Amino acid sequence: MILFILPSFSGGGAERVVINIFSRLYLQGYDVNMVVFCADGPLLEMLPDGVKIYNLKTYTLKRSIIPLIQKVRKLEPKLVFSTFGYINIAILSIRWLLPRKTNIWIREANLPSKTLPGNSYYWLMIFAYKLLYKFSDKLICTSEIMRNDFIDNFLVSDNIIEILPNPVDEKLIRNKAFPVKRYDKGGVCYVASGRLTYQKGFDRLLFWFSQMGDKQSTLTILGSGNLKSELIQKTNDLNLSDRVKFIGFCDNPWQWYAGADVFLLSSRWEGMPNVVLEALACGTPVIATAESGGIKEIEDDTIKSVLMIVCSSNLFIDSMSKIEPKPTNFLGKSMLPKRYQIKSVIKAFESSLESID
Repeated sequence: MILFILPSFSGGGAERVVINIFSRLYLQGYDVNMVVFCADGPLLEMLPDGVKIYNLKTYTLKRSIIPLIQKVRKLEPKLVFSTFGYINIAILSIRWLLPRKTNIWIREANLPSKTLPGNSYYWLMIFAYKLLYKFSDKLICTSEIMRNDFIDNFLVSDNIIEILPNPVDEKLIRNKAFPVKRYDKGGVCYVASGRLTYQKGFDRLLFWFSQMGDKQSTLTILGSGNLKSELIQKTNDLNLSDRVKFIGFCDNPWQWYAGADVFLLSSRWEGMPNVVLEALACGTPVIATAESGGIKEIEDDTIKSVLMIVCSSNLFIDSMSKIEPKPTNFLGKSMLPKRYQIKSVIKAFESSLESID
């Protein structure tokens, strides 16, 4: 049995990746189960009918430790799979209390050297990563840049690291992407998506957008987060309130991706930006910052001009200004590279499973 661990079914990219892997393995006949601290969240509906979910109803990691130990000891899974840093640390800390032959695979969703400095327990987390991550049976990274980060900065051996691309269910996304949605005032329609946090760079994206000469252009931002009020205030300060639309969390962001003329990624750092892969699956080109983690690896697998990576504010603005409106109510051909298609990723995951005793 493979036991997946999630805090909840909230709408983040890490949760979506794990649910994609979990669901596809279940549909292919694997014995998979899931433990959650709280069985709430919009992504719950992504799970296939009949899957086994163990809801601890504990809500926080601190309250989950003992029930989690008890559940793992009872189920005796061959493999425990976790994808959030703080949960990874907890699982590795208590592994001596788990059945002896339990394999622990941890996945990292972000660049730790960039993400951890913003943590309230920064030095403790750095210490825990360096102390414990090297004792996982497998550390799954989403990009080469993340792999190098762990080797160079966190004392993890290359022998336990495996790069597994984020899986994108291209067929599902394209089925849900039409009819498209478009905030249109006669100019270019831009779209961006992600948690409204400092990492995602929406503050600077609003400024870049304000520098555009095309005053009929629009920007749609999907996502929720703790900077929402600040970003709305910045929108007003830049006199953009009639051209910028904040959608909030969206169950089906792909209609907006497909309807846009271009997808904008303004992140200050990333691991592997799942939203870029999903935009490409919707047939929408992308402009991204060079800091966005494994973005260069995606570019290497795409055709020319599908993904534009820029290394300065001026170049980002210049790239935005070159975009032309496309036909409305139009779903473009998928531009998602094969290695990120869910079939390819699951095949790679299955190959890794063969190494478990």
